[in-house]
Amino acid sequence: MSPSQKEVPLPPTPHVQTRMPWIRLGEIDPATTLTPPPASFPENCTPEERAALRFRVSGNAVFTGGAGMLALASARALLEHGLSGIVLLDLSSALQKGDTEINALRRDFPSAKIMTHHCDVTDAAGMQDVAEKAKNELGELTILCCFAGIVNCVAAEDIAIEQWRRVIDVNTTGSWIAAQAVGKHMIASGRGGKIVLVASISGHRVNYPQPQIAYNVSKAAVLHMKNSLAAEWTQYGIRVNSISPGYMDTVLNEGEDLAPWRQIWADRNPMRRMGSPQELTGPVVFLCSDMGGSYINGADIVVDGGGLVF
Repeated sequence: MSPSQKEVPLPPTPHVQTRMPWIRLGEIDPATTLTPPPASFPENCTPEERAALRFRVSGNAVFTGGAGMLALASARALLEHGLSGIVLLDLSSALQKGDTEINALRRDFPSAKIMTHHCDVTDAAGMQDVAEKAKNELGELTILCCFAGIVNCVAAEDIAIEQWRRVIDVNTTGSWIAAQAVGKHMIASGRGGKIVLVASISGHRVNYPQPQIAYNVSKAAVLHMKNSLAAEWTQYGIRVNSISPGYMDTVLNEGEDLAPWRQIWADRNPMRRMGSPQELTGPVVFLCSDMGGSYINGADIVVDGGGLVF
């Protein structure tokens, strides 16, 4: 180097994480594993008692979108199978509309704790606060079901970015916010839990004839979220699965204006009809049960009357 040349100091090297996080699987040792097989049936158990125990549901649940028809039907089913307590989370307007059905649950299950809280699933801080309240009110949280979701039917070339972001924010990010907030409590408890994400047939294929690209993408993401969480959180004893409903007979799909669409949906389904909210409750109970779904993890149950076969 000549005297006229000066050595230019290099900029400081940015901090680089030298150890990438590693997904851990569950423990093999029966003494330490959080994913053991279920206990055997008690001796001298009658067939009726065995049947009841097979799909027994214990603990406390949190439902997002808890005032909707699908959520309320599933909440009733879990309470029928032994759930001790439940917190129904939804927007204030939705909770007001569902007040009659929610009070019916309280009347029919007087020994269970049935709470409601206003919650916007896109508000991460608010969800964390509500999850903490739910734990304080009910005790350990063992079940999370994410029913909150919205849809819009807009041609892809016309959808505004604000519309796109809103659907993704509620359906995908909202499910993640709830899963993380409640999942942290499950992890801290050391006893695991069950998470059921509500995806859709729209996450598997493109619906016809209505254009709904944002909804389809949001639900496809929910399906892979389920896979990722099942991979990461099984070590904590948390089973993560999803349910993909087809067209369900709810207030969202009724009215004369939608008659032509309902006809097309029926014509493209082997069972030629939409599903009843009650037909979603069996898979929910199964996935949330202590024994029946104890080895089901990272799975998606399609409830659509066979619509995906075409």
